[in-house]
Amino acid sequence: MLTNNVRRVGLSVAVVAALTSVAACGGSDDGGNKESAGSSVAKVDPIAALVAVQKKTGQAQSARIEGDTAMGSTMSMKQAGVMDWSDGITGSMKITYTGGTMADAMKQAGGSGTMEARYFKDGYAADMGEAMSQQTGGKRWISYSYDDLEKMAGASGAALKDQMQNSTPEQGVKSLLASGDVKKVGQEDVRGVSTTHYAGTVDVAALTAKNSSLSADELDAFKKQLADAGITTETVDIWVDDNDLLVKKTERGQMKTGELNSTVYYSDYGTKVSVERPPADQTVDFAELMKQQQGAAS
Repeated sequence: MLTNNVRRVGLSVAVVAALTSVAACGGSDDGGNKESAGSSVAKVDPIAALVAVQKKTGQAQSARIEGDTAMGSTMSMKQAGVMDWSDGITGSMKITYTGGTMADAMKQAGGSGTMEARYFKDGYAADMGEAMSQQTGGKRWISYSYDDLEKMAGASGAALKDQMQNSTPEQGVKSLLASGDVKKVGQEDVRGVSTTHYAGTVDVAALTAKNSSLSADELDAFKKQLADAGITTETVDIWVDDNDLLVKKTERGQMKTGELNSTVYYSDYGTKVSVERPPADQTVDFAELMKQQQGAAS
């Protein structure tokens, strides 16, 4: 019989997989400034440099991604995989949850602490492990439709759907551009790559269109995204290689549930990303899972 544990863990898997994609790739993508910055200008002016980085990183369309993220008491995790953002988000990530209330719930259900998430244009699937499959007729994959999540979660679900379908690794760059607070820190090596380090602080209340590549609508959406998470200020650092491609991004801030700390590395831009849907006979749809549980409880 399906239990509340199945629902709770299913929701935890959904959130972990969703947050992993958002943390790795960031927020909304290329509705902003399409201006091209010449490399000679980019080396002198931090704003022009970041506009160039935003454009080049967006055009790269895919990359290998590795990082770790902590979101207060809710969760901490490590992620590694590949993502393609040429037409929505597709890719696969290996996620290891290392702490927090979500990780506790998943481990109590017999999870190994590591799962795989596969991302598609219309949703994503997560491998919930052998232990949980014993409660779902041997099906170890849960499939999540963005449309279903939007219906279940209301306004927040609509925002998540939009972010999951349209995010790219440019978010940290856009944060600095929106803040107008950008400074060049200096030259540093990151994992053997020569980079230029830029940094700034995003003050949600003070965000303006000045020096920003964001449209008014994008800026409002970005403000709301941070405010909903309880973030009033966020410190963003990015490291950029000689080809104007993002190599590393860190974000730090205070959330309602504690501190946000995220570090993500990007490499192998342009790598081929091919993702297969899990076998149908090993997959259960999350919306159907909820209907089954409600029927068992009634």
